Amino acid sequence: MNGSHEIVIAGFGGQGVLSLGQIIAYAAMIEGKEVSWMPSYGPEMRGGTANCIVIVSPARISSPIITRFDSAIVLNQPSMEKFESAVKPGGLLLYEASTVLHPPTRTDIDILSVEALKEANKLMKKQVANMILLGSFLSRKPIIEVANVLSALKKVLPERHHHLLPLNAKALEIGIALGSAVAVEQNQ
Repeated sequence: MNGSHEIVIAGFGGQGVLSLGQIIAYAAMIEGKEVSWMPSYGPEMRGGTANCIVIVSPARISSPIITRFDSAIVLNQPSMEKFESAVKPGGLLLYEASTVLHPPTRTDIDILSVEALKEANKLMKKQVANMILLGSFLSRKPIIEVANVLSALKKVLPERHHHLLPLNAKALEIGIALGSAVAVEQNQ
């Protein structure tokens, strides 16, 4: 990756939006990159809207306040409506297939629909859907190393949940496979 990569991750509180951003940020720090992680919450946490902006850069980050993004990872319809137009032309919009009712219609960006919840349910743990989305994202935009994602996960997950690390690693692998296999939709 040359230059900075600016990502917005958005969905309902409780979907793992903020922790997904934290994992990306920690993994980038492990790699010695400059990082900015800015969470934003709706009126209530779980069930309200939440988003975070993550900037990963090889050089110092001049401003963490941005309104246009290289990539968006969207986990619900309200977030799609809010952030679809904020992806820069040529950028990537990745979204959870079952929670976005009206897919994006832009023709100047790459669009990737991922059935993360469906796959997470197959693993009997819907909480790993965000790791599946992260895997799919990294298959298209390898801004951090997968091995460092797993190291970051150890920092983000409370100790009492460390028994779930292998499951999260599996979810990441599934996401990478999904992201690699799915053709990017081009609305032409």
